[in-house]
Amino acid sequence: MKSIRKLLLFVFILFTMLATGCSNDISNEEQNIEVQERTYPDTNEYRNLNEISNNEQVRQVREILNDAKWEEKVVDMARLADFRFTFQFKDPDIEAKPVIYELWISPALETVEIIKGQSEYTHINEKNSVILYEVLTGEKLSELE
Repeated sequence: MKSIRKLLLFVFILFTMLATGCSNDISNEEQNIEVQERTYPDTNEYRNLNEISNNEQVRQVREILNDAKWEEKVVDMARLADFRFTFQFKDPDIEAKPVIYELWISPALETVEIIKGQSEYTHINEKNSVILYEVLTGEKLSELE
C-alpha cells in the first residue's frame, strides 16, 4: 500500500513538473516580426519596412513556417534576398538570438522561397506565399510588376 502511494506521489510530482515546464515555453510568448526590404537597384543594403505586432498575424506567419517542408542544405541564390525578417520578443527580459529569415520572390511572382539561418531552405506553396507576403509587407503578391 505504501509503495502505491509513493508511486502515485511520484507520478503527480512528475506531471506537475512537466505541466509547469510546458507553460514556460518561450515560443508561447508574444512576439513581433521585424521586416526589412532590400533597397534597389542591386544593393546589399536593407531598410526597415514593417513591424508586425498583431498576435494573429504573427501566429499566421509562424504556422506557415512551421508547416513548410524545410530542407537542410546550403542554397546559393542568384541574387540577394528581396526581404528578410526576424521574430522579436515583446518582453525585453527574454533574451534569445534572433534567427534571420531571408525571402525571395519567384520570377513568376507567384511563390516565395525562404532560407532560415544559414542552412535551411523551403519553397512555400502559392496559397501560403500569398498570405505570407501580404502579412509581411502589407501588399498583395499578385499586384507586383
